[in-house]
Amino acid sequence: MKKQISEFFQIGFGVLLASLGLKMFLLPNGFLDGGVTGIAILLSELYDLNISVILVAVSLPFLVMSWFTLSRRITIKSILAIISLAVMVHFENFTSVTDDKLLISIFGGLFLGAGIGLTIKNGAVLDGSEVLGIFANKNFGFSIGKVVLCFNLILFSITAISISLETAMYSTLTFLVTAKIIDLTIEGFEDYVGLMIISDKPEVIEKDLVEVIKTGTTLYGGSSGFGKRGARKESDIIHTVINRIDIRRTYNLIDGIDKNAFIIEFDVNNIKGGIRKEIFKKENMKVLLSNWK
Repeated sequence: MKKQISEFFQIGFGVLLASLGLKMFLLPNGFLDGGVTGIAILLSELYDLNISVILVAVSLPFLVMSWFTLSRRITIKSILAIISLAVMVHFENFTSVTDDKLLISIFGGLFLGAGIGLTIKNGAVLDGSEVLGIFANKNFGFSIGKVVLCFNLILFSITAISISLETAMYSTLTFLVTAKIIDLTIEGFEDYVGLMIISDKPEVIEKDLVEVIKTGTTLYGGSSGFGKRGARKESDIIHTVINRIDIRRTYNLIDGIDKNAFIIEFDVNNIKGGIRKEIFKKENMKVLLSNWK
């Protein structure tokens, strides 16, 4: 019950942030964002329609997709979130805080992205373009990212023709800021990478990774292989995940032990448990600074 209350509270705060981005920055200046929100703003600009009504109306087809593609729980929460956003946009009396177009694009995207990201993180959708991407991926095998990108390319092309090229360009900037802030809100500011390390000195490297980098490791056996130095017999392979801020230190550490170590670096999309976060404790700051090269 507490979790559900927390989710709805955070969704409400996300809706508030999104409505501030719209009312204080984008709507007074005729700027668009991507997705369904962008369509609603474009239609209200072209035909002088009520943005709140258009926002709900344009979202309906995507909510139907959500009902069949995602889940009823997500769809119901999304309906409540979108209606709440429409109501807040309609009754809020905030005026534009700046007439600088660059600031409007950046901060409008920041507020809107934070609101959409916080809403998605708690199991609801404020913009239906992601639902369209999931629907196309599930039924036709298209990439979600490519579907969303094509959707917005069409939208901004129409904006360039119907309103102005300048508006389309600033709206594209708004969309890029929004997309980045959504990612940061959902995934957090910590960015992790995985490393697979093959070396003749796995025990020494593992020991220093644990003691100096303060990360966890997993060792698994490699039976055989062939590489730059010819055929290899059995050897331990180190698998670890580190914060990207430590990547340079980690490579320096490995090079100091084995310059011929074979390292594979790969992106890590999500981490749950198992990550040691001792590096920024006070007692470890001196170690961090002394080993930062």
